[in-house]
Amino acid sequence: MPRQLLRKGLGRRTCRGLGRVAAHSRLRSTAAVFTTMSALAATSLFGGPSVAEPFSVEPCELQRTDAHHSEGLDTWNAAYPRPVHRLDAVMIFLSFPDSVPRTTPAQLAADHFPATSRFFERASYGKFTLRPHPLQRWIRMPKPSTAYAIRRDWNAADRAAYLRDALAGADPQVDFSRYDIVYFVADPDAPGVDSDATKVVNLDTPLRADGTDLRRVVTVFEQHPPDRLVLAHETGHVFDLPDLYHRPADGKGDWDTYVGDWDLMGSQFGLAPDLFAWHKWKLGWLEPRQVMCVRGARPTRLTLEPLGAGPGVPVTGAAGSPAFGLGDGTKLAVVRTGPDSVLAFEARGPIGNDRAVCDAGVLVYRVQSGAASGRGPIEVVDAHPRGEACWEDSVYPPLADALVGLGESFTVPGENVRVDVEGRTPSGAWTVKITTGVTAAR
Repeated sequence: MPRQLLRKGLGRRTCRGLGRVAAHSRLRSTAAVFTTMSALAATSLFGGPSVAEPFSVEPCELQRTDAHHSEGLDTWNAAYPRPVHRLDAVMIFLSFPDSVPRTTPAQLAADHFPATSRFFERASYGKFTLRPHPLQRWIRMPKPSTAYAIRRDWNAADRAAYLRDALAGADPQVDFSRYDIVYFVADPDAPGVDSDATKVVNLDTPLRADGTDLRRVVTVFEQHPPDRLVLAHETGHVFDLPDLYHRPADGKGDWDTYVGDWDLMGSQFGLAPDLFAWHKWKLGWLEPRQVMCVRGARPTRLTLEPLGAGPGVPVTGAAGSPAFGLGDGTKLAVVRTGPDSVLAFEARGPIGNDRAVCDAGVLVYRVQSGAASGRGPIEVVDAHPRGEACWEDSVYPPLADALVGLGESFTVPGENVRVDVEGRTPSGAWTVKITTGVTAAR
């Protein structure tokens, strides 16, 4: 993830826009005065004629394409490990002849763990465990750090030389057959190390060690301390997730215009870095019953649980009191819009990995399975295109208030699909109506 994001002062982790957004929410939530009443009556919404029958999710399962890190999820790309159980990762620390390390391997390991494991544990609702195995010593590289010309857009020959030397140095001390993921962590103080060069290297011709093919490795060139959640972002690529940020042609300008704060693969600095429900479905963390495929002309009413809610996670209820018991209900609603595209709807708020976000409501985004990583495979639809929120802390304030709030109705531009956020249940879930085939107001 690019360091250009640091220009926004994102070292601050507090959300000072809370008061501002609260006022904004009061203005736009005309139903707030009867929130509690509607919440208590929410169960009655599901007995009327507009209630959708349970749908198969297959019509909404976009097919995986040849695009790099395609967002299609009808099949799993077997070239990548699927994080639906425990995976073991080895961390190998590389030093160089032109630098004496000022940190220890233990310090660098602590930069990333347990934070990375905890992120995935929360995001997966406990279905995935990432277990790190850091070496306790430095592996000495044979060449000075400057000899490898390390940089973000790395020359293939220099990168190959780096990987060959790292593997040759580590192989006598590491049984690579025991691990699912490999992290090569460079001495952050070596003069040739570029902190903007951290990335996953996908290999057309795998490296071979201990009878194991290494098809991809994570090369870590982070400063100490590192960027927030950077290793979780790179590990997402190991699981076939794409970059969701927009990279300007000249490297200047905003990188966050596609999804803003709303997914780790867009920005590890985001206030709401939990993975989109679409990604959780792709990775196997959502059951088919937790996804509603909306079809037909009749309005569909459903209850969306907050994305971050899982077993044992407290959620603020409709009346502001703590509520528990969420985690196994519907997390995602999907409307098919084309052969390789859908609209997705999910509830987001300050819970779990999103605890720093300063707004709550229903997020709408487009998914395209034919768009490659970095080319906008997911784009958030801004329900308030003239506003912004959390401007001091958000990576892209214009999308920080993209959510459809309580009592609001929003017609998605160009899609003739409307979402009405009608209420909250006592447990903190959102009651939503989705209507297709509507005509946008003029």
